[in-house]
Amino acid sequence: MSNNKDFKVKNGIQPTVYHEGLGTVVSASEGYYLAGASYDGVSFSTSSQDTFPADVFFKPDGTKMYLHGVTNDSVYQYTLATAWDISTASYDSVSFSVNSQDADAYSLYFKPDGTKFFVSGYNSNSIFQYSLSSAWDLSTASYDSVSFSFASQENQITGSTFKSDGTKVYAVGITNDTIYQYSLSSAWDLSTASYDSVSFSVASQDSFPYAIVFNEDGTEVYLTGGSGNDVNYYTLSTAWDISTASFNSLFSVSTQSTAPYGIRFKSGGTKMYIVGRTGQSIYQYSTALNTATLDLSTGSVFDYTPTSDVQVTLSNPAASGTVSGATLLLSGAGTTSYDLANAVYDSVNLDVSGENSDPRDIAFNDDGTKLYMIGSGATPVADSVFQYSLSTAYDLSTASYDSVNFSVASQEATPLLVSFNNDGTKMYTAGVNSNIYQYSLSTAFDLSTASYDSVSFSVSSQDTLPADLSFNNDGTKMYVLGYNTDAIYQYTLSSAFIVSSASYDSVSFSVTSQVSLPQGFVLTDSGTKMYVTDNTTDSVYQYSLSTAYDLSTASYDSVNFSVASQDITPSGIVFNGTGTKFYLCGFDTSTVYQYSTATPATITYDTAIEWPSGTAPTSPAIGETDVVTFNTRDGGSTYKGVIAIDGAK
Repeated sequence: MSNNKDFKVKNGIQPTVYHEGLGTVVSASEGYYLAGASYDGVSFSTSSQDTFPADVFFKPDGTKMYLHGVTNDSVYQYTLATAWDISTASYDSVSFSVNSQDADAYSLYFKPDGTKFFVSGYNSNSIFQYSLSSAWDLSTASYDSVSFSFASQENQITGSTFKSDGTKVYAVGITNDTIYQYSLSSAWDLSTASYDSVSFSVASQDSFPYAIVFNEDGTEVYLTGGSGNDVNYYTLSTAWDISTASFNSLFSVSTQSTAPYGIRFKSGGTKMYIVGRTGQSIYQYSTALNTATLDLSTGSVFDYTPTSDVQVTLSNPAASGTVSGATLLLSGAGTTSYDLANAVYDSVNLDVSGENSDPRDIAFNDDGTKLYMIGSGATPVADSVFQYSLSTAYDLSTASYDSVNFSVASQEATPLLVSFNNDGTKMYTAGVNSNIYQYSLSTAFDLSTASYDSVSFSVSSQDTLPADLSFNNDGTKMYVLGYNTDAIYQYTLSSAFIVSSASYDSVSFSVTSQVSLPQGFVLTDSGTKMYVTDNTTDSVYQYSLSTAYDLSTASYDSVNFSVASQDITPSGIVFNGTGTKFYLCGFDTSTVYQYSTATPATITYDTAIEWPSGTAPTSPAIGETDVVTFNTRDGGSTYKGVIAIDGAK
């Protein structure tokens, strides 16, 4: 990469050229980032084993999960096909009852090598010790006849946890709303436990504390609260000394559960798991802080495009007393694709009325440098597919008509859709004749080389008005949107992308609960998302398929996006190759519209950076670049940050 960076900047600011050495941006990730925690949309129901889940624990490699349930007073064992992904959990049909020790046990903790586990009880106000003759195999568990009572400090114990080396145990209860600290003179042996006369009140945060967990080095502790339905985060100035704790912040989990009990983190703290009594499920969250560090020892200009939410910091400045500076060229980027919930109109469109007054559908070639529109109108050119070139891939503002079109009038007098196979050697149309028609292109994606294959397939038994279609990646499945029946139909093709080999799978999915006049349909390349346009509500609707390309597993995501401000008769829809943009064919306005469907990355800055207004700048918009300068005189204890250019394009 060149060390020079040129910009065309808005508002008349002159382009700037930087000739300084290009520095290194060091990317890393830090766990236990509660301030930026977010729900993964992933959960696991425990109801088949226990309707009152209370705590969860994981094997250090994330391949085993253990649940404690109050209803049956038992511990249950699960296997995760993908480590730390609870959506892949399956029950091992292995459990162990602790009812003989306590009929209301809440808390669960395993020794790191999996040879011991501990359960604390609400009724007995004690913690009990168990051994496993085979590590992590609950079927080999037995009670050690060893326990320790917390009753002298708390008579309603709800949670307990250990120091990572087994020399400390901590307990919390809902009578005194206080965490208590104990020492074990022999690690992991409860018979050697004694109270440290050390405690910390959490009453100011929650009157129903349920569970506690530490980070790996004992400098942070996290507590679930039943009053606030949240996780409370505390820092300890002396590791593992609970008396040095101070409240930092909280994170609400009320959207997932109004009764959060157990809490656990992935090793390293990049994932958090909450056990919800309401919902009878375990919920998974992301808790990673991604960092981008500008290493000032490597250069003074840094070119960075984030791929996720990230915190910017600086390292290795010159010694105190010497000015050390940096210029950051920070480009705005998206972090989530196919994100209809956060879609925005780009204020970019393409007028196609010069080619056809009634555009129905659109398609791109494989790299976004060609766009195709099919029109059913009589003027200026009737019932044809039209070809456009884009000098910048997938950017409609750079589109121009190629003066190339192909008539399908001999097959279909009112064409409604256009689609291509993966390599652009086949094209498909359909309309009021109820048939899917197939064409060949002797030069891929070149309409001037198209010819009709004399091949078609009737879908009239399902719907007499096919409005749009999609294929799976290998062309062995075809999906057709029916305008009259408000449904999508699934077909199998015995010869890939040859529509005459299609047969109906007797599988369909109705969209009538959301859509009454469907016009456009697209299935993503992964086969796990699909989108439908509706002429009644002038909106796009989003659906998920739990099994890729299987319509029988489709469900509505309760996500839609209105395009009424652009067109009140939306028809065809298509995405770019990465799902960060979608394009809508507007029948009413004879225009194609461009939208962004990526969640912009959120940029935060290290607290050592001071800003003129006292507030850090907002993140650059997708497609724009901010030029930010930093300097320090005190060896990096503090930095001065300034936005030099805001929103370069």
